[in-house]
Amino acid sequence: MAEFLLVHGSCHGPWCWRDVIPALEARSHTARAITLPGHADGRDPAGVTLAETAEAVAAASTPETVIVGHSWGGFPISAAAEAHPERLRGLIYLCAYLPVSGMSLIEMRKAGPRQTLEGATRKNAAGTAYSLVPKTAPDLFYHDCPDETVRFAMENLCEQPIQPQDTPLRLSEQFAAIPKAYIRCTGDRVIPPEYQAHMAAQLPPARTHDMDTSHSPFFADPERLAQLLGQIAKDF
Repeated sequence: MAEFLLVHGSCHGPWCWRDVIPALEARSHTARAITLPGHADGRDPAGVTLAETAEAVAAASTPETVIVGHSWGGFPISAAAEAHPERLRGLIYLCAYLPVSGMSLIEMRKAGPRQTLEGATRKNAAGTAYSLVPKTAPDLFYHDCPDETVRFAMENLCEQPIQPQDTPLRLSEQFAAIPKAYIRCTGDRVIPPEYQAHMAAQLPPARTHDMDTSHSPFFADPERLAQLLGQIAKDF
């Protein structure tokens, strides 16, 4: 059985794994979710760095940990793997950004084939963080999720520090040697599925998988996600 560390995406928190953790535990895995720095913790977002988020992920890992990163979470899990490869067993990118060395997340998002978030976010007065616009978030993030979970998510969304996402991440052969897998969500309205396929193409075909869900598979189909995570971990 596997040990999973679950890392959330932009404006989310460990609460988004609410339904996945029991589904993993029912399959005899262990699973923990962490809060990335600057997410609903009272911090000034201007002081939050990509390096700090990477250290938070690494500190929560062990050499047996399979780390799952959702969306923006692909960056801090990659940074943690680059800095501390000895502290993890493998990486799973869940409709996530698989970094290109030397690029920031913002640069990667702008390089995508479609810009899906125009008008869907708003910055704080200082320009140091952004939040999701309530009017557009349900259709973008949760269009195939149960009504109860959509309400739950909307009640818990928080600001996202900008600086970590505007920081280029440089990766080496050390990162390249770590086992990785990608789960593409074919109904994703946030990260275009074709862009996910492009990012996943650098991995062996046997380590790329599809789920027919929105950008929130942890709410749309937590049982299938738990099953797939366990299946992937067997190959690491």
